[in-house]
Amino acid sequence: MLDASLESEQGFADVAAAFSSIPAKLILWASLAALIYHLLAGIRHLFMDMGIGESLEGGRRGAVAVLVLSAILILLVGVWLW
Repeated sequence: MLDASLESEQGFADVAAAFSSIPAKLILWASLAALIYHLLAGIRHLFMDMGIGESLEGGRRGAVAVLVLSAILILLVGVWLW
């Protein structure tokens, strides 16, 4: 798709039209949602590796924070895509 979009103006228009369809937006949104959650959970684990949030209560707070922040960012990405 990158190659086709860089070949000509028509190729770019074709790729842009493909990404403007509802199924393509849903697939892109789901992929970005997984990436956002994975990124935030990874950051949480990096903090845990540094000794922050290793207790049971800290782990629960971190898990809730990841879920809440993920939900907010996923909704914002959805608004941005649509």
